[in-house]
This record gives sequence, C-alpha cells and structure tokens, in this order.
Amino acid sequence: MSRITHVVLAGALVFSSAAALAAHQAAAPLTAKATLGGDRIFGTVTMREVPVGTGASDAQFPTGSMAVEITVNVNGLKPGTHGIHLHAIGRCEAPGFTSAGGHFDPGPNGMTDPDMNHPYHMGDLPNLVVGANGTATWKATTTRITLGPGPLSVFDADGTAIVIHANPDQGVTGEAKSGLSGGPRVACGVLMK
Repeated sequence: MSRITHVVLAGALVFSSAAALAAHQAAAPLTAKATLGGDRIFGTVTMREVPVGTGASDAQFPTGSMAVEITVNVNGLKPGTHGIHLHAIGRCEAPGFTSAGGHFDPGPNGMTDPDMNHPYHMGDLPNLVVGANGTATWKATTTRITLGPGPLSVFDADGTAIVIHANPDQGVTGEAKSGLSGGPRVACGVLMK
C-alpha cells in the first residue's frame, strides 16, 4: 500500500470515529431513575448522561466522552451530612437494605466492601447535606459510571441501587465493617431505565 492510501485510510477511520461520537451525542441522552424509601424517608433520583465537563466531575476515572449527572430530592432524613453511594445489587429489602450489597465496583479486580478501597469504588459519590427541615436537593456529576452498555454500566445483570447512609462518608479506607463510609443504610432505591 502506498503512503497516500495509508493517509486516506487513517483519515477515514478518524472521520468514522468522529461521526459515531457525534451520532451518540446527538441521540436522546440516556436516563435512569429511582424512588428512594426508608423509615419515613422518601425521595427521587434522576440520572442523565451529559457531555464530560458538565458540572463538577471526577476526572480521575474517565469512562469516555459522557458523564452521568445525578440529582437527588429527599425528605425525612436527619439534618446533617450523609454518605450516599451506588451499590452493587439492584435490591432494597428492609430492614437495613443489606440486599443492595457493597459499593458498585465492577471488574475482575473490583472491591465492593464499602469501607475498603475507599473512596476509589466506581459507586462512591460526594456526601449529601440535609437541611434543618430534613430535606435535601443534591446534584453531582460522575465519570465513573455509564447508563449505556459496557463494563461500567449500572444496568448490569443484577442491577444497581442507590443508598443513603445515617452518617457521613469519611472518604478514607478502613477495616471491613468499620462504618467509615457512612454506617447504617437508611434509604434505598433501585435504578430503573
């Protein structure tokens, strides 16, 4: 093959990749939702894919050109700071919501224990701050997950839950079952398309 043919083929591949990216971004954004529930706690979660760079995001774990914006509206929580995370299993069975498993952290080397390898799980999120009236509106953008197909999709074989904890997430790694990532689970919702 001549050098000109190589340049033309390389140009075609770049154009093809750019066209695929543009088509993905032009399509309706992927979305997800969940209904939060707990003991006198209720709320909603909405998620939508947005271009990377929308809002504050964690660029340490990029998944490509899209990020996921998460919005939580919740009532009935104790005032103060609460840990909030995506958990590995899409189940929210009371009491305790332990059916949601550990933190969302897929892959052959994933570590779902909430207190170990923290805050490096794909499901780790910034703390939720609740006002004196027990309500909170919280928004974060993450590049650690996807709503579409792929290894970081929250819509894997066993689904994903979003969990709010009684205490703040201290953002550090500790011993298993130490409670450093927020302790007891007080509200939970299963993510749905």
